[in-house]
Amino acid sequence: MIAVIAAFTAGALTWTLLEYVLHRWAGHALKGKIHFSREHLRHHAVFGYFTPNGQKVAAALATAGLALLATVPWLGPWVGAAYTVGLVGMYLVYEAVHRTLHVAAPASAYGRWARAHHFAHHFTDARMNHGVTSPLWDLVFRTRLAPHTIAVPRKHAMRWLLTPEGEVHPDWRPSYTLRA
Repeated sequence: MIAVIAAFTAGALTWTLLEYVLHRWAGHALKGKIHFSREHLRHHAVFGYFTPNGQKVAAALATAGLALLATVPWLGPWVGAAYTVGLVGMYLVYEAVHRTLHVAAPASAYGRWARAHHFAHHFTDARMNHGVTSPLWDLVFRTRLAPHTIAVPRKHAMRWLLTPEGEVHPDWRPSYTLRA
């Protein structure tokens, strides 16, 4: 049982590293040379854009298949499956967290932190804060930018950020401003 729990945890931790690596190097460093990079750069340019869910499901299924093929012969069916569930499960958590950051107001301390961390990447310096769900790998690779007040371009302002009059909601003014 300990091996299954350890494998699940290792799979989830592996996803956080893949999240960082894919975001930093495949998403940005390749500058649109592959499909993933083009989709990611479009997400930066068209702020409400997300890769279609069908592509994400296909990627999750392919990753699960490859992980099972790599781990089951080596670790056995239970441990290999636990690793795969941890890996793909954390990917699904990432997708839910990432979308929520963009479309809903923060409802917890983690939500406030994650938005500031991620939006510092979007609006302050895209070379920094590549981890979305965790700052772990940004700390390891020294790409963590501690967010201060984030200046959001008015054209990219999230609905939850604004009052009906189009200004930053009072709840978010300590952390966000608008710029042209």
